[in-house]
Amino acid sequence: MALDKNQIAQRIAQELEHNTYVNLGIGIPTLVANYIPKGIDIEFQSENGVLGMGPFPFEGDEDPDMINAGKQTITTMDGAALFDSATSFAMIRGQHVQLTVLGAMEVSENGDIANWKIPGKMVKGMGGAMDLVASADNIIVAMMHTNRAGESKILKQCTLPITGVNCVKKIVTNLAVLEVTKKGFKLLERAPGVSVEEIKNATEANLIIEGEVTEMNISK
Repeated sequence: MALDKNQIAQRIAQELEHNTYVNLGIGIPTLVANYIPKGIDIEFQSENGVLGMGPFPFEGDEDPDMINAGKQTITTMDGAALFDSATSFAMIRGQHVQLTVLGAMEVSENGDIANWKIPGKMVKGMGGAMDLVASADNIIVAMMHTNRAGESKILKQCTLPITGVNCVKKIVTNLAVLEVTKKGFKLLERAPGVSVEEIKNATEANLIIEGEVTEMNISK
């Protein structure tokens, strides 16, 4: 069956590496902080000026002054630092963030990402996505494989305004894990119970399929 948002976050958490700085974008990516593997030390950064972001607080423990870039209440880890946006973006633009996890509306097979605007719809602003995709060494996208109409969001070419070009390395959707290669999307893993044929039917872009495609290992 297809994954839910929390399970997508769990799978992405398996990509975290010890002693690295990681930025979590708005939406599904923020959930990744709830699933840090044991034995892994991570410094989560939020572009509104937090380094050392922890998991979401339990109900009743929220501090309305402690929020992430998506205006959600958060916790902070021991030794966390708070600073202004100028310092935050100096950290991002200085390439001190090793991994960025972002949501997306579309991703193309050459690694372009569109995640900030749908023409004709109101937006608050482009936010920090342009800086993040231009600066991070590794960018993983967390997204649904199709839109509400059932149309693929994994495309040969993006149709929406581009946030960044040739920058996405890997995508985790509710159906699959895809790697962006020079030849296009390579299907690495499939969601439990989801067939390769279902993934192909839900993908507008061409898929590279080599050998047996294993199921994602999602912890309960």
